[in-house]
Amino acid sequence: MIPAGARVWIALGHTDMRRGMQGLAHQVEQGLKRDPHGGDLFVFRGRSGSLVKIIWHDGVGMSLYSKRLEKGYFPWPSAKDGVVSLTSSQLACLLEGIDWRNPRYSWRPARAG
Repeated sequence: MIPAGARVWIALGHTDMRRGMQGLAHQVEQGLKRDPHGGDLFVFRGRSGSLVKIIWHDGVGMSLYSKRLEKGYFPWPSAKDGVVSLTSSQLACLLEGIDWRNPRYSWRPARAG
């Protein structure tokens, strides 16, 4: 569940997924020019496209969420200005592997029968 009032930011390009909370927070400060402790969610994707990490500071501490897709990949916008803002519903689509710009799965379900 996305906290009310929190904005969602996508770091464009590929991120080294070996980074933890501190490394990703540093990338938010240096690369995105944002405050990682401001209550917004920051989403990062690895080179293969099947793993994302999200960091979020709730005012008490920082959380790190990661998700790997078993099939398909996470759709990602092209790198133009380094950062893109999403709505909570767009993030929900992204986390299911659905491209919010053209809603459909990045993989085809197997046919039954």
